[in-house]
Amino acid sequence: MKKAYVKSYGCQMNAYDAARMADVLGAEGFSATDSVEEADVVVLNTCHIREKAAEKVYSELGRLRVLKGERKARGLDTRIVVAGCVAQAEGAEIQARQPAVDVVVGPQSYHRLPELLARSRERRVVDTEFPVEDKFDHLPARRGLGASAFLTVQEGCDKFCAFCVVPYTRGAEVSRPVAAVLAEAGKLAAGGVREVTLIGQNVNAYHGAGADGAATGLADLVRAVAAIPGIARIRYTTSHPNDFDDALVRAHAEVPALMPYLHLPVQSGSDRILAAMNRRHTADAYRRLIDQVRAARPDIALSSDFIVGFPGETDADFAETLRLVRDIGFESAFSFKYSPRPGTPAAERADGVPESVMSARLAELQGLLDARRHAYQRAAVGQVFDVLVEKRGRHPGQVAGKTPHLLAVQFDAPAHHIGQVVPVRITEAGANSLFGALLPEAAAA
Repeated sequence: MKKAYVKSYGCQMNAYDAARMADVLGAEGFSATDSVEEADVVVLNTCHIREKAAEKVYSELGRLRVLKGERKARGLDTRIVVAGCVAQAEGAEIQARQPAVDVVVGPQSYHRLPELLARSRERRVVDTEFPVEDKFDHLPARRGLGASAFLTVQEGCDKFCAFCVVPYTRGAEVSRPVAAVLAEAGKLAAGGVREVTLIGQNVNAYHGAGADGAATGLADLVRAVAAIPGIARIRYTTSHPNDFDDALVRAHAEVPALMPYLHLPVQSGSDRILAAMNRRHTADAYRRLIDQVRAARPDIALSSDFIVGFPGETDADFAETLRLVRDIGFESAFSFKYSPRPGTPAAERADGVPESVMSARLAELQGLLDARRHAYQRAAVGQVFDVLVEKRGRHPGQVAGKTPHLLAVQFDAPAHHIGQVVPVRITEAGANSLFGALLPEAAAA
């Protein structure tokens, strides 16, 4: 049987797309492999958000070129595919820099992967158009379902933040029709999925057509997914503060299946930098929104994204970011040094922050965020959480899952609990996960 190796970089949307490409190849007779050395098709699903992410791809392609030559010497054919956002943005450059690449395909066209691979037998192929047809209409059934799954409901972004390439690589905001989302969610539930994460580049801008043709917001979509038998938990990511409406705030209070976890990027605590980023909100507007969400769901865990060293950022601007972090108290967050991306407005600015300053600011910010994250995890010790068991743990006799607040938990329990939501008392907080004990009443089940 032919084998396919699919590697994904970057966001959860990329993880979803990578899984769907594996499904597409599976429908063509390819089995998945974790060994790139034995793969007949190698797919790198790429991310273009930061410069390092793109350069990692070119480094990986250099190694794959050698592997391809070694396999050819043994009479084995290897097709190399570069997919995703780097493919969309740098299709011609990829082919120029690495002749070993057979197919370059953008994120809107991966449903055509078998056709592109067939064409690559004759010549190298680039497909980075934004097709008229909906790629979701051409995808095979999902394979290898677990207890949780991503479900794309929206793609693209119209916000044009000054640092971001997503509008150029993923295109304008497009929402899947409600019926299509619910049909896929129903199939996931029938396949044993208990938790779905609704994903999009700007998911709370969702405006898919309902049964009457009218636009439906994310809050109503969440309520509809929650009504599907078998779906116990719902999450969504990633959101923009400007599209967070009152209906979504109310959903956090009224829909039990909507988990008490929110990832809401803010990027900076300085109004001056937020304006330069074209974020179109202020730090205080973000604070007020968080107050509303916490009033609706007091136990909600908050996560965010931060960029340090955006062009023109001063010590005073950075101090405002630290103040915002202290004011809100995020349970987790991701922080990055600014990385100029070609074609974005910020990349043209001449007032860049020195690398040494960015590194120092990142270390200070990450230290503050880590202290809060560790405190939050330590506070969980002694508490009982309903944990969705997702897989076997690292050690024999152990399973692993997530709390409603997206904290990773490992505990001893039989594997038949995978797919179940069980009560677990947290006994220890590790560096990156919690450890617990299954409550006796659940252990007896």
